[in-house]
Amino acid sequence: MTTTRLTSGPAPASPDGAPRRGTLPGRTRKQQFRRQFSKENITKILFVVPAALYIVLFFGYPVVKNVVMSLQDYTTKTFFTGEAPWVGIQNYVTVITSNLFWPSLTNTALFTIGSILGQFVIGLALAAFFKRRFPLNNFLRSMLLLPWLLPLIVASATWRSILDQDSGILNRFLGTLGLDAIPWLTDPSVALTAVILVNIWVGIPFNVTILYGGLQDIPDELYEAGALDGAIGWKAFRHITWPNLRPVVSVVLLLGVVYTLKVLDIILGLTNGGPANATQTLAIRSYQESFVNFEFGVGAAFSNILILISLLFAIIYLRANRRQVDE
Repeated sequence: MTTTRLTSGPAPASPDGAPRRGTLPGRTRKQQFRRQFSKENITKILFVVPAALYIVLFFGYPVVKNVVMSLQDYTTKTFFTGEAPWVGIQNYVTVITSNLFWPSLTNTALFTIGSILGQFVIGLALAAFFKRRFPLNNFLRSMLLLPWLLPLIVASATWRSILDQDSGILNRFLGTLGLDAIPWLTDPSVALTAVILVNIWVGIPFNVTILYGGLQDIPDELYEAGALDGAIGWKAFRHITWPNLRPVVSVVLLLGVVYTLKVLDIILGLTNGGPANATQTLAIRSYQESFVNFEFGVGAAFSNILILISLLFAIIYLRANRRQVDE
């Protein structure tokens, strides 16, 4: 005669993970629910909530409002009547068919590429230079931060005085060398180059600071081991410095591009988009449509296109960089 053993608890699970007959799935779900909402997890959520609310209120809402505004006929009349007729994509059609859209897009690309290349190359060279120990190293590095600390409108006013064709100190210096004065800010063929040079000057401190920190994190032992194998000079930079610095470079380039795309005050202070629209960018067009022509819907459309370009660049660059790291 055989006897059957009775158990009060749930039967053990089968080899494939499914519960055997006699288990209590309700109790398992309750345990999972309690585990998910334990005190520790609730504490984590409470710490995240303030940051999430801040992002939603001060970043999410303005972006959504800007998108809605770009789909409306939002003008100064709206402030008095409260009416902003819905026009759909008409503002975007107005932007794209504008005579200044494609020149502004081209200038934005040239301004961004030129600024990023100049800032990064000079910043990396200075960061590598300051990695070496020499007298006044710390003092000179701190002096490099001055362009970064100055308000941009002050920096642009200073450079406007320096680049003045008649009384600017730069043309006076060129005169002592027997060279003709250059109309830096009044010649359409030179103005964009002058603006790029000033923006490079402004952005160098950021690049030096971040890249210098990245170089400091590379162990000296790697260079010592590489020197034994003949990896010195350019070879050491190619095989040791650059691979270890790549994550920092990604951050610098990504932030640099996003920042440069929306540069406004430097161009306003130097040329105000002139001469002959030679320094018009998408950021300048957005500002002028919104706060000069008071066509807020069209200005919002310009800014949304600029945001879309930034997002596309960030996605493409990050995916390409991740693929290189994986390889």
